[in-house]
Amino acid sequence: MTTGTTAESPAAAPLIDLQSLVVSVRRRRRLWCSLALLGLLAGAAVAVLLPSPPTAVTKVLVAHEEDQPSDTGTLIRTDVELLNTTRIAGQALKSLGSGADIEDFMRDYRGTGLTNNLLQITVTGDSQGQAVDRAAALAEAFVADHVQRMRDTAQAEAKALLDQRDGMRAELAQVNKEIGKLSPNADPKSSAIVESLFARRAELTSRISDFDQRAVEARTGAPRVVAGTQIMDAARPVRRSLPRTAATDAAIGLVLGLAVGLALAALGTVVADRPVLRRDISANLGASVVAELPRRSGRLWRRRRTRAARDRLTTTLVRLVRGSVEPVSLLELGCARRTSRIALDVGRALAADGPATLVDALPGPQLSGHRLRQGDPAVVGGGRAAALAPHERRIGVGSVAPGTAWTDLRYLGTRTVLVVRAGHGSAAWLHTVARQLADQRIAVIGVVLFDPDPHDRTDGTLWDGLHTALRGRSERPARRQDVRLAEQVPVRAARVPDDEQEVR
Repeated sequence: MTTGTTAESPAAAPLIDLQSLVVSVRRRRRLWCSLALLGLLAGAAVAVLLPSPPTAVTKVLVAHEEDQPSDTGTLIRTDVELLNTTRIAGQALKSLGSGADIEDFMRDYRGTGLTNNLLQITVTGDSQGQAVDRAAALAEAFVADHVQRMRDTAQAEAKALLDQRDGMRAELAQVNKEIGKLSPNADPKSSAIVESLFARRAELTSRISDFDQRAVEARTGAPRVVAGTQIMDAARPVRRSLPRTAATDAAIGLVLGLAVGLALAALGTVVADRPVLRRDISANLGASVVAELPRRSGRLWRRRRTRAARDRLTTTLVRLVRGSVEPVSLLELGCARRTSRIALDVGRALAADGPATLVDALPGPQLSGHRLRQGDPAVVGGGRAAALAPHERRIGVGSVAPGTAWTDLRYLGTRTVLVVRAGHGSAAWLHTVARQLADQRIAVIGVVLFDPDPHDRTDGTLWDGLHTALRGRSERPARRQDVRLAEQVPVRAARVPDDEQEVR
């Protein structure tokens, strides 16, 4: 029995790579910073252009006959809802002598329960005076309505108790009348009836006295509630500071704008699927990142760092061109201007050894419109590339952006270095570039990553791929010959023993 070796299945890729997401959102800081600034300005503008209307506030102490220490605020919430009724609003408008619509007036005020017995009324108006008058009228209307309801409740309770008392008095009069009809010389058999009548009279007398006391307590409870319900803080206007209001609204706008900006940046990152990290770009292109070139900055120390990186990149590319027996090209994706400058730097370094020519196939005038100086290499168009001398060094400069004529790239060079801007192309387009270059039999020496993330610590080297880093790379003919030989020589699979005796 024979078996073949099977490749290990790669680990399942996560649905969302948090590291790439964070890096991409950070690179889009212009978007969310702009939205945060827009929210800040919008909040300040709202505070200045749309100021809050004049407002007045008053506080009312509300006493309830059912007040208990364990009350969870049900009574004060009931008072708030009672305040927002047409009955109290109508009484307040009547006391003000205003003909405003009740429904419109109810939208201009609100009640808030501060504690179980303290109610705050906030009212807006066209002016400070109107707001104060409205707040005072509402507070007085609420107190009057609350007091009247408590009095009506007490009167109804007292009346019910007195009605029961009057009924028992009538029954007591009937019992007394029956007792008066009994003769003093009654026989012993009627003594039980006499005793029951006297017991009933005593019970009715006690209950009548109890109902009298309860009726008096019901009447005395209402004055206590009436005296406890009063206006604690007279209606007064609310002073508002424009700078403080503007600062508060600006802070709210800043937070909201920042949140919206971050959400849009994250959503755009997930939808666009544009690799930013070295690891992802090298994996999608199938080539290792051999050099990086940071974005040009206006700060002095970063200028020096960028210039040093540019010199190192030029040295690396010059070494590659000199060590290659086939023409080498530079193909850009999202950084045509930077690629043209890199090509000029490499051409100047090669011109010191002999004639060098740049073949311009860029879609724009980044290279052809450059004013040549002394020591610069010659620049020719893509149509004149075939007329160049075979011994003359040439560097093709082209593009792999959407719309590229893929069959023309082979005339720029059979070996290429891709200059890719981080976060410019989508993962699908990077796959397309790698597939098209492979179809045209153009070997990708490596990738130069432009504008990388400064906090990227991922590895951009494909250690397990056919095209690894530059160390130990052989030329294309030798590699093709090795691959051809590997394809011609069959490899027998290892035979697995069937039983223990065969193993021995």
